[in-house]
Amino acid sequence: MSKVAKFYKVSEERFIKDWLDNFSDSENEAKNIYNDIKLPKRATVGSAGYDFYTPISFSLKPNEQIKIPTGIRVKMKKDWVLCIFPRSSWGFKYRLQIDNTVGIIDSDYYYSNNEGHIFIKITNDTKENKVFDIDKGMGLAQGIFLQYGIVEDDDVVEIRNGGFGSTNE
Repeated sequence: MSKVAKFYKVSEERFIKDWLDNFSDSENEAKNIYNDIKLPKRATVGSAGYDFYTPISFSLKPNEQIKIPTGIRVKMKKDWVLCIFPRSSWGFKYRLQIDNTVGIIDSDYYYSNNEGHIFIKITNDTKENKVFDIDKGMGLAQGIFLQYGIVEDDDVVEIRNGGFGSTNE
């Protein structure tokens, strides 16, 4: 098995800015959340996915959504992508959906102006009126690294210089 990437925390300054843009907590609370961030890891030697952990506890009623700044960035080899999926059990039990279906983290995202800060936005899409409760530090989503190819006559020369959606602004 080849090693193709490494997870890092974004800077404390980047995390605090992004956290305060999404939540009304104090800067001190954001610093405490930042200090407790856990890097993604696999649960077992046979796991394909790296668990992303929630930095806070929260509840989602049916049809509610939340956008979580994870505090995580990833540096990976060229020709690789990180795909973010909901944890299988959450999708099965609650129809928990990642709002962009599958999150795609490109290899050049690490170098973006936002430090490649990975966000996870989820919706509780239950059809059974279930409330989704999750405690701080539990696995929220999973990331799987996949290698990809390009066509022979590919001539892209653009360089990423932004965060989410920056290649099509």
